[in-house]
Amino acid sequence: MNLQIELYKFHQESLKRTSPERAVIFSDFIEGLNEEFKNRRQLRIGDFAPNFTLINTQREKIILSEQLKQGPVLLKFFRGYWCPYCGLELRAYQKVVNKIRALGGTILAISPQTLTASQKTIERHDLTYDLLSDHGLQTAQDYGLVFTVPDAVKQIYLQSGCVIPDHNGIEEWLLPIPATFVIDRRGHIALAYINVNFRVRYEPADAISILLSLFVDN
Repeated sequence: MNLQIELYKFHQESLKRTSPERAVIFSDFIEGLNEEFKNRRQLRIGDFAPNFTLINTQREKIILSEQLKQGPVLLKFFRGYWCPYCGLELRAYQKVVNKIRALGGTILAISPQTLTASQKTIERHDLTYDLLSDHGLQTAQDYGLVFTVPDAVKQIYLQSGCVIPDHNGIEEWLLPIPATFVIDRRGHIALAYINVNFRVRYEPADAISILLSLFVDN
């Protein structure tokens, strides 16, 4: 099934369980993010991807520049294991991970959550690609994705038992905008997909097409 269809169906089901007041809060939240990010300088196709060194769940250092020596990187930023939309996305990319590896590519998924939370994510969704912990969100900041959760949304999360600082191991209520990048072996960005609407994600088949185009261009 197409990822967008899965996300849409899940959203429609969740609306049945959501009060009109909450729906308005999240609608205003997305609209506010849209206005905020309109005024930001965002990474674009052709830009150099900021390098990073992050830790995976095996506590190994993963350095972007070193990964690129082996082939292009499909880089995903997600919010955390508590986000059902992220879970659908992570599982969708797991279904195509072998195709991506066959093209010489690597998937790296980055979130601000702790290594313990990342391990829970791997186990919950049976993932075989690296999840990296961006503690303090410095890498997400370098990619221009960080925002502060507004108070109204914070209260909804708290009522649901979702305490973002506990998941991330920091005091601040910070999250990244979910985003997908494809980075070629030279370190240039070939795809930059940043959408403030957390219910919409980049389709895996389209990401594979971008990877294929890198080999055609070369």
